[in-house]
Amino acid sequence: MPKIMLTAAFANPEFASSDREKGLDHLRSLGELVDEPAILTPEHAPDLIASIAASSVYTDEFYEAASDLRIVARWGVGFDKVNVEGATRNGVIITITPVHMDAVAEYAVAQWMATLKRVYTLNRLSHQGDFSIIRTYEAQHTTLGLYGFGRIGQEVAKRVGPLQGDKGRLLIYDTRPDIAEVAAQYGAEVADSPAVLFAESDTVSLHVSGDETIVDYELLSQMQPHASLINPSRGNLVNDADVHRAIEEEKLYYYVVDDPVNDTRAIHKDHPRIICTNHNAGITVESTMRLDGKGIEQVTAAIQGRKPEFILNPEVLDHPKVKSWLTE
Repeated sequence: MPKIMLTAAFANPEFASSDREKGLDHLRSLGELVDEPAILTPEHAPDLIASIAASSVYTDEFYEAASDLRIVARWGVGFDKVNVEGATRNGVIITITPVHMDAVAEYAVAQWMATLKRVYTLNRLSHQGDFSIIRTYEAQHTTLGLYGFGRIGQEVAKRVGPLQGDKGRLLIYDTRPDIAEVAAQYGAEVADSPAVLFAESDTVSLHVSGDETIVDYELLSQMQPHASLINPSRGNLVNDADVHRAIEEEKLYYYVVDDPVNDTRAIHKDHPRIICTNHNAGITVESTMRLDGKGIEQVTAAIQGRKPEFILNPEVLDHPKVKSWLTE
């Protein structure tokens, strides 16, 4: 019987549901379910036909040995750990599940409001016995800057309009060639550069994919001292040493990042104005059901010889291995 590998996300009791159990029962009808290890090596390859993956590392050696593997379906949209190049060379389809955009957009809006209202500072002061009234801000009189205007950035724009009203300003920076037209659909202005975006915004929210660091000390130094930076995307977009220094030097007020206090972010531990969450922005009761469902749907399609949705490496469809099983 072929094996289907599952991320540990499916075992998280916080998101247990009848829908999840039905999905797992369906997968059991297609193959034997096995747990996804932290690092995939050749020993995990025999009889494996599909994987719903989270943050495990997929090695070249694994793909070379996984002769039966058809698909690695990412439970989410990040793909840096699944080794797309190695998968493509060895005839394995990589898919993503972009069905949690609403959840990430809501997180960004929630953090935008929390930072404007200085919720984290007021909570800390109150618990310390300091009942001071401090300066906070209204969304309708501020500029929100969005760095990146793809699916999630546009979902954020949909939600902030009513809060900003006629007086607020939505400012966008994106390198896409049609950015002026797309921004106009949301009543937004386009910044000519990241420096302009950071200098003119009261809050900047990052909505960019990829692994490269795009925010450094020089860019942070353009910000206003009362402004905040929100990073619901990936921690490595921002240089942690630089943002820590900039906060300490009062270049900006808050930094919110949706990643835990580990790795390069360990420097932020216990800092009152650097807020770290556990990569939870896109994970809600509702989005988890959508992520489960889409991943199961993609794996089912591949096992049954059909092309799945949201293929990240479409060139792999020309690989002889894929052509041998893809019937429609």
